Amino acid sequence: MTALVFAEPHADGVADATLATVTAAAALGGPVHVLTTGAGAAHAAIAGVEKVLVADDAAYANGLAENVAPLIAGLMDGYDAVLAPATTTGKNVLPRVAALLDVMQVSDIISVEGPKSFKRPIYAGNAVATVESSDSKLVITVRTTTFDKAEASGGSAAVENVAGAGDAGLSSFVSLDAVKSDRPELTSADIIVSGGRALKDADTFQQYIIPLADKLGAAVGASRAAVDAGYVPNDYQVGQTGKIVAPNVYIAVGISGAIQHLAGMKDSKTIIAINKDPDAPIFQVADIGLVADLYNAVPELTEKL
Repeated sequence: MTALVFAEPHADGVADATLATVTAAAALGGPVHVLTTGAGAAHAAIAGVEKVLVADDAAYANGLAENVAPLIAGLMDGYDAVLAPATTTGKNVLPRVAALLDVMQVSDIISVEGPKSFKRPIYAGNAVATVESSDSKLVITVRTTTFDKAEASGGSAAVENVAGAGDAGLSSFVSLDAVKSDRPELTSADIIVSGGRALKDADTFQQYIIPLADKLGAAVGASRAAVDAGYVPNDYQVGQTGKIVAPNVYIAVGISGAIQHLAGMKDSKTIIAINKDPDAPIFQVADIGLVADLYNAVPELTEKL
């Protein structure tokens, strides 16, 4: 079974999400090829990749799904499966590919059980289903936090240029308003400090969460309630409708622990919760719980680090 991995666009070359998806693709038991819209040489160095396809066309440069999906669908004659990370980009592109191929998509897999059998979470992660596809072509999104990352160096894949139909004329790239930060990327950070609605406002979030994250060299996350209230940008959201994370340490500050949020972080290795409500659901999944007022506990913790 030959698998094609759609590489997550990344300014610095290879995204961690792509490396984890390559590992998932290799578990299917056949050759792994990578499709990228740039940085072909960087992707050729990924261990275990046999070939890198580069779509060097301005129509694909910004990853517009309306252009990229037909490109992938047109390449599928030579592949049994196409995989992409279950990120904003992957969730945007691959359902369109599945529609063009007239097959069902297998979404958010957490393990490969066989050539066409997979495990995936359902009911906000409260249950895990084993699913098997009967389609001739597999379209798969991967929960990258559950797979080890392939080595980003050591490979020597052949690089081949490919072409598609180009601009479909259905959408156009206007601008990118990205949050620039020296912090680790949220989905690949070893330590995450997240704040919730209890922080009251954006200034308070900055005052209490940021110094603690700086001391730990951590990424900063937030609950949906904090994002919706305008404390931080949407990029910070952790949860079922945000980013799925599994760091070594997850510190939840002033987060009650709604099911939607727990679905995005409960696979973290160590969960530390700070909340003044002893009955908060977050304590049910926390390895270490501190029942305290965050306005006293967080500055004291930051000072002692």
